[in-house]
Amino acid sequence: MTTMAHNIPVLMYHHVTERGGFLSVSARQFERQIKALAEGGYRSITADEFSAFLAGSPVPKKSVLLTFDDGYLDNWVYAHPVLERYGMSAILFTITGLIGDGAVRPHAGQGKALPPCPEHKQAKEKMFSESRDEVMLRWSEIDEMLRCKTFEIHSHTHTHIRWDLSCDTVQEKFDKINEDLATSRASLKERLGQASSHLCWPQGYFDDDYKRAAAENGFRYLYTTDARGQNIPGQDPSHVYRFIVRDRSANWLRRRIWLATHPFWGPAYNRWKSRGKH
Repeated sequence: MTTMAHNIPVLMYHHVTERGGFLSVSARQFERQIKALAEGGYRSITADEFSAFLAGSPVPKKSVLLTFDDGYLDNWVYAHPVLERYGMSAILFTITGLIGDGAVRPHAGQGKALPPCPEHKQAKEKMFSESRDEVMLRWSEIDEMLRCKTFEIHSHTHTHIRWDLSCDTVQEKFDKINEDLATSRASLKERLGQASSHLCWPQGYFDDDYKRAAAENGFRYLYTTDARGQNIPGQDPSHVYRFIVRDRSANWLRRRIWLATHPFWGPAYNRWKSRGKH
């Protein structure tokens, strides 16, 4: 009899680059992590399966949800071929306003010269400039990832702007958030034919106005950067817990997943981490 999962660990990645670094896992380490999960019997689940689990549908014990934020070119160059090689898949929360047009660029394993994929600080500088195409995905590459079933595409807003820091009034803030989310949803529908009810908050920030705008735009499953909790059946889907994956060994990742999911030690660890955080 297959043992069912008590909760689902949601892993948060940003970059997979040649050397790794801040918010980045090196390509070599990422392959070791994914290989270890695949060979250890772990199964990556889809957004729909995760939604069903939160509503009470069982999934096998060794189920994980892999997520990537923003939509960097390196996700195609380095992460995509590894996921394909090991039969794993991930969710990509995409900043729709930063995705460009153009031909598909080479990825690792094709024997071609690879486009440069800079570290996070440089990528962040370029992604909001006229040079964004150098560091961000193109729709053609997203189409290929979807075709190969290595990534699902979901919303990370259209602009990635923290409107709570950019507006003078509460009403202006809400209107801007609402417009941002509506534009993101429309962009996904136009480009991909559909938009889901899954949304990841920019910089992990949200408040009641953000949540109200999300609900009005059809987003129900809201992903945070909060690691201090477990994703269990019946929980509020507007607060999905995720933990960041470091540029560390596969053994570290397995231990981190164990700690995140253990029915006793997981909550105990989260309580310990939460001390002094409020």
